[in-house]
Amino acid sequence: MNASHIESPIVPAGIALRGVCARIGKQLASIENVFLALVLAAMVVLPLAEVVLRFFSTGIESVTTLVQHLTLAVASIGAAIAARENRLLSFSAAQILSGRAAGAAKLISHALSGAVCAILFVASLRFIQVEIDAGSILAYGVPTWVFELVQPLGFGLITVRLLRHGANGMTGFAIATLLASIVVAVAATAPMDPADLVAPALAALAVATLLGAPIFVAVGGAALILLWGEEVPIASLAVDHYALVVNPSLPTIPLFTLAGFFLAESGAPRRLLAVFDAFLGRLRGGAAIVTVLAATFFTCFTGASGVTILALGGLTMPLLLRAGYRDATALGLVTGGGSAGVLLMPALPLILYAIVAKVELQEIFLGGVLPALLMMALVAIWGVVQQPTQPDSEPFDWIKARSALWVAKWELALPLVPIGALFSGIATPVESAALTALYAFVIATCLHRDLKLSSDVPRVMTECGLLVGGILLILGVALGLTNYLVDAQMTSKLITLVTDNIENPWVFLLALNGVLLVVGCFMDIFSAIVVLVPLIVPLGQAFGINPVHLGLVFLANLELGYLTPPVGMNLFFAATRFKKSVFEVYRAVAPLFLLLCLGVLLITYVPFLSTALPGLLH
Repeated sequence: MNASHIESPIVPAGIALRGVCARIGKQLASIENVFLALVLAAMVVLPLAEVVLRFFSTGIESVTTLVQHLTLAVASIGAAIAARENRLLSFSAAQILSGRAAGAAKLISHALSGAVCAILFVASLRFIQVEIDAGSILAYGVPTWVFELVQPLGFGLITVRLLRHGANGMTGFAIATLLASIVVAVAATAPMDPADLVAPALAALAVATLLGAPIFVAVGGAALILLWGEEVPIASLAVDHYALVVNPSLPTIPLFTLAGFFLAESGAPRRLLAVFDAFLGRLRGGAAIVTVLAATFFTCFTGASGVTILALGGLTMPLLLRAGYRDATALGLVTGGGSAGVLLMPALPLILYAIVAKVELQEIFLGGVLPALLMMALVAIWGVVQQPTQPDSEPFDWIKARSALWVAKWELALPLVPIGALFSGIATPVESAALTALYAFVIATCLHRDLKLSSDVPRVMTECGLLVGGILLILGVALGLTNYLVDAQMTSKLITLVTDNIENPWVFLLALNGVLLVVGCFMDIFSAIVVLVPLIVPLGQAFGINPVHLGLVFLANLELGYLTPPVGMNLFFAATRFKKSVFEVYRAVAPLFLLLCLGVLLITYVPFLSTALPGLLH
């Protein structure tokens, strides 16, 4: 018999094994998606049920704590899904590599990422053991540690998925796992004093980050290495991650984001654009004003201007081109038009700053109004000036405008929901966020029927949880790094250093602008808030700067960093969305970037813009 016709039993066995693994993977993915959607639904229902029961002088046992631990579930499972889809946030310079070099870079970065995540998994298990020994009860007789088990589960899933994405095939997976195991073994049984290995370990982590390791690995890995050098138990990082994610105010982030996703995935962008276009489109620069208004609206609800570029770009770009704008000018407007949205309620960065800086939500919400209007006005005026042709002088069509207004009435009323609930005192911030999410859900599924309950809603909720989980994963480990810096007395050292060299608060603010602009290029806004705000707020206090004013300066600078060449994140979003080279986006955004720099300077040196409205509360 010809040897070529003899079939090895290993081949079909391998094929069968891959088939079984694929089926298990699909079933696990379905379970994760459904679980995440149910958790988000519970986060909406429980606070609203508490509002209703309050009128009957009763309530749900430990409802606040329950919702906080549901946020932990969203953070853990959402991040695991982001890892499954290979969508964890990362900064990679390895894109310039190709062939074997790219494969090697991917293998090394993911192996080290898997090692860091495996250590976080072990740290979470140790944290759970401490909680079991404590024997605390969360609600209805259920131990707290039962709810907390989702944290090591999430880190375990992320570890496996990082290693799997690091190489092709079972052989590559085995090599990545072996490399990760070696790193963990070296960390556990260091051949020399860990303090002497901190510098080379941080250097290796920096290289892995450049090669594509996720941002949470860079931040969490740095925290682990520094704690390791000080011989601090690694469980402390798991405790810090848990402490941040179950912060009482943090559930507002997934809830407001969910409202934004329901809007973005429905027909709301089209309806809102129709309203703005009906009232403003006939004016010179009307298309630019429409773009700015729509982009700002969606950025303040999704919390991410990059998401706005992806969601609205397909609608606003043709609108601008039809109005006669050059391709480069239109590209610049779409890329930078929504920057002011992070300064408006209920943007995620605004909420997170309030939590970390310990500022009242009402104050920071009011403080952002005038700076946001200033930034919007600057971009809109630039858009008006840049339109090369005057639009057709058609008379204002009131019938068209009234029709568009009526169709979009529910979306236009959306900002009134959280504002009314929060400032009236009827609901807490978390309850206001839950009411906003429910309102957006009703608009999308019942009133306009853009989304189907059986298929679209779970998909949208999974996308929301994926984004939020990836962000909260970064925030949790970032708190560990922040606490290390605080324990190392970096705050007092920094205050002494700055106050010894800078006496004028205006000079301090100018220096802060420069530092934050650079930070915004290389660090996402969420981890920057958690890591830097505890260091910067005491500095602001030393110079007598209002924390609300400092917060608006901080956020405006970091958002501007997203547009700063060469690595501003939104530049890459725009290049991907519109299939342009990054250098084309650089040139298109440059004039708008300089104008927004002027806006940031005005926010910095005119404190009245940030403090006037919050002053009305006192």
